[in-house]
Amino acid sequence: MPADSATSSAEWQVRKDLAACYRLCALKHWDDLIYTHISASVPDEPGHFLLNPFGFRFDEVCASNLVKIDGRGRIVGNSPYQVNASGFAIHGAVHAARPDAVCVMHLHNVNTVAVSALADGLLPLSQHALRFYEQIAYHDYEGLALTPVEQERMVELLGQLPAMLLRNHGSLVCGRTVAEAYVLMDTLDKACEIQLKAQAGGGRLNLPLPEICSKTRDQLLGDGSPEGLLEWPALLRRLDAIDPSYQH
Repeated sequence: MPADSATSSAEWQVRKDLAACYRLCALKHWDDLIYTHISASVPDEPGHFLLNPFGFRFDEVCASNLVKIDGRGRIVGNSPYQVNASGFAIHGAVHAARPDAVCVMHLHNVNTVAVSALADGLLPLSQHALRFYEQIAYHDYEGLALTPVEQERMVELLGQLPAMLLRNHGSLVCGRTVAEAYVLMDTLDKACEIQLKAQAGGGRLNLPLPEICSKTRDQLLGDGSPEGLLEWPALLRRLDAIDPSYQH
């Protein structure tokens, strides 16, 4: 239960899920020292989001130390922690443009960075990759600072798609829940890893026919319900067995 009586049970649940997501990413070695972020909208508080405290490793994040901020990365209420406001620029732009994006993950996971640097991007080489067939955007690298003009370009390219590769930089996924965002990122990372291994083999690549790619993607999407519903409890059980402190 939340230590702060002003924290609703709905917010506390999102806090626990978001903290779990950070810890799961750490187990996958998707973290990048103290950089990159996973943000989530605060239930019933439009324009407010939760973000990791700047300077903390992903494996140190827990429900209570997540920081509440507004769309410009300014801290809301009292918190002993700071946030990387400039690092929230990508997240803030996506949240503003996509009300459905309850959780936005931007990572520098090695497999996705490597594929983002390939001219052809993600190829339909595996069932994992087919989840993103015609469902992934690309944004060219423009340097460290994300200007308002670049934010506009980025969200326009993203549109209503669930994923984006930031060229020479990293990955971005949008989830209607924290669970969906994590599962999408897991699928994307595996798709990139499989592609890199296939390309490293040096042989001729076998790509399914376009009509098979489309058919498989639609099968994977199913009825369009948020993904991760079944996977998330299983992932939490794994995390609880290792270290349940993310819940506090």
